[in-house]
Amino acid sequence: MNVIHNAVAIMAPFLLAAIGGLFTELTGMLNIALEGLMLIGAFASVVFASATGSLFLGVALGIISSVLVAYLFAFVSLRLKANIFISGLATNLLASGLTVVLAFKLFGSKGVIHFPGAPVLPLVSVPALERIPILGDLFFGHNILVYLGWICLVLAAVVIYKTPFGLRIRATGHDSSTVESLGLNPQSYQLKAILVSGFTCGAAGSMLTLNLQAFVPNITAGRGWIALVVIYLGNKTPLGILIASFVFGFAISISNYAQGFMEIPADFILAFPYIITVVAMIGYSAVRHYRSQKLAMRRDR
Repeated sequence: MNVIHNAVAIMAPFLLAAIGGLFTELTGMLNIALEGLMLIGAFASVVFASATGSLFLGVALGIISSVLVAYLFAFVSLRLKANIFISGLATNLLASGLTVVLAFKLFGSKGVIHFPGAPVLPLVSVPALERIPILGDLFFGHNILVYLGWICLVLAAVVIYKTPFGLRIRATGHDSSTVESLGLNPQSYQLKAILVSGFTCGAAGSMLTLNLQAFVPNITAGRGWIALVVIYLGNKTPLGILIASFVFGFAISISNYAQGFMEIPADFILAFPYIITVVAMIGYSAVRHYRSQKLAMRRDR
């Protein structure tokens, strides 16, 4: 059951980042800046948490930092009309370089920086409930940001499917001209969606560094890209994202567990998430191709 418990913790950054990416995807934008937004949140949160001694301020300022970079990304993409793929890639490169430069200027190191005085994310522990088979491993004994991810998922589902804002978000991605005909500005909804992704990615990044009390260059290690895959494997729905995130978390948890009793090279363990990503995308593409062919055959009939 430790494998399940660890899987839930591992999936949390994917889940949070994918929730934000879902909003941008529904407005018709491919947000590849998730990786960079997570990295900014990871760096800022541990630095501010260590400087202030406050976990709340660390997480909050990490999220704000990520949102500010998300606003810059939105400004370049929406106002300056830059290609969103290029501006997203530029955001990732900016985050990667900026965090290293700031780390060297502030702490004199381009490598791993330890923050022994930084507050650690507390675990929500209910011993009586944690002993419940399976459910105890799934729902209890995790840090507070894991529960924030679940709360964000529920809120996302409500906002997307039960509010006028969610309807306009989906309409913007489906047919922006219809939104304009109602006197609304599609770009304003795209901007808001990008800012939502900044919020969730900032929280996801905070989880990575505050658990370690350290910052490692490029600590996100492709998690933002995996979150992007999670959106598509989850069929662009909150429930689908939850399931896809757990599949990735479970696969990584098993690989980590297997390393303890099997002679598996460490390099393979590090590469395993990306192998799963490639396999998942090939499977997703094959299923979509099969469905499109089947639909075409029905139309021919």
